[in-house]
Amino acid sequence: MSSPRFTVVIEPLSDSDSDGGGYLATVPDLPGCMSDGATDVEALENAHDAIDAWMEQATAMGRAIPTPTRQRISA
Repeated sequence: MSSPRFTVVIEPLSDSDSDGGGYLATVPDLPGCMSDGATDVEALENAHDAIDAWMEQATAMGRAIPTPTRQRISA
């Protein structure tokens, strides 16, 4: 069985000294599911891990996994 394919939104983080730059990846269909990375590719890879962890925890808590929406999000 394959995992559902969720939309991942990747946005650059601030380059200020306190933030350190990099990229933020969020998953709009899964509340609170997010990750980051030094590059956009790393952020996406980390988001896949976050999606797996989110679904595992939701299942353990007896919560339904939402059906992925097929929305196109652009910056």
